Amino acid sequence: MNFKINYKDSTTDARSGEIVLSRGVVKTPVFMPVGTLATVKGLTPRELVDINAEIILGNTYHLMLRPGEELVSQFGGIANFMAWHKPVLTDSGGYQVFSLAEQRKITEEGAEFRSHIDGSRHFLSPERAVEIQSQLNSDIMMVLDECPAKEFSKTEVLKSLQLTQRWAERCFLAKKEIEKKQHNVDFSKANFVWKYLKASEQNLFPIVQGGIHLDLRKESAEGLISLDAPGYAIGGVSVGEGHELMREVVEFTTPLLPTKKPRYLMGVGHPQDLLMGIAAGIDMFDCVLPTRNGRNGGALTKNGPINLKNACHRDSFDPIDDDCDCYACQNFSKGYIRHLFIAREMLASTLTSMHNVRFLISLMEQARIEIKNKTFASFAKEFMRRYNKK
Repeated sequence: MNFKINYKDSTTDARSGEIVLSRGVVKTPVFMPVGTLATVKGLTPRELVDINAEIILGNTYHLMLRPGEELVSQFGGIANFMAWHKPVLTDSGGYQVFSLAEQRKITEEGAEFRSHIDGSRHFLSPERAVEIQSQLNSDIMMVLDECPAKEFSKTEVLKSLQLTQRWAERCFLAKKEIEKKQHNVDFSKANFVWKYLKASEQNLFPIVQGGIHLDLRKESAEGLISLDAPGYAIGGVSVGEGHELMREVVEFTTPLLPTKKPRYLMGVGHPQDLLMGIAAGIDMFDCVLPTRNGRNGGALTKNGPINLKNACHRDSFDPIDDDCDCYACQNFSKGYIRHLFIAREMLASTLTSMHNVRFLISLMEQARIEIKNKTFASFAKEFMRRYNKK
């Protein structure tokens, strides 16, 4: 992986650049649509290309349960499985295990949990998380981490981040062992799967934890920097701590990470949080917000979020956002899309999700232009003035 910073803003830490991966170039800052089960809900890969998505995210926890990493590997990995011919990042599943609450048990060795599908028992260790992601053949994979609950005491958060540090070290050792095995394969005689594995170089990112405690965030970041990873992520935010505490954590933690490597803020998708993260020097974002809200009638607009199911849109001839260039806004009215929601037609979710994802991708595109012109701060201020004017 190669990361190059092309431009820097004059009054913030915002920067724009490029991440060069085996399957393509990703321009940063970038928003990554979430394709948990090897699909971005409601959208085809062609539609994702049309709205200029450059990289999507898949999830280890969900794919190991269904359809299973062995099946995905038979197709050459997640990208080939879903006919997506651009880069893919896979999360380790740590957050999903964390969200299972009473159905999981965390030990030094890993996480034991019950499947949300059928209640069957599973065990996810750092080594297993890397092995599964290797079979999924993603371009970027994440270490297994423990995401501490907001109710954790500081002592519990410290214990958790130290466990995450040890797990990260084990993940990197596991990756080296897998690379040794791949190095010894005669690819001229390799089967279908190994040929695809050779074609894609995988990059492993560790995850900074520490809750809302800045001194613990510093300890976590310093410990993970020693791994000399190709990129670094900030995890454990947007889990109920509120926007102001999130801002404090992100603005404190981001400068602790290497400036010449991509920085990834996990699970964040509200426009105000994206702009805050960019200003702090974040390069990568992901969130289920645009498609989850889209399936329920929630649409993002330059004047703030709206609910397309509301009766006020019944007679509207206007598009969701008259500044948007997506297929939904160029062809359909809010009145029509509301009708689809009321009639429970699947197209309603597709059109709204398509618009929402395009809205955030367009926000990233404009941010890159503003960073190049050294006007990002004024752009972000004006965007938020308009977005919050209600």
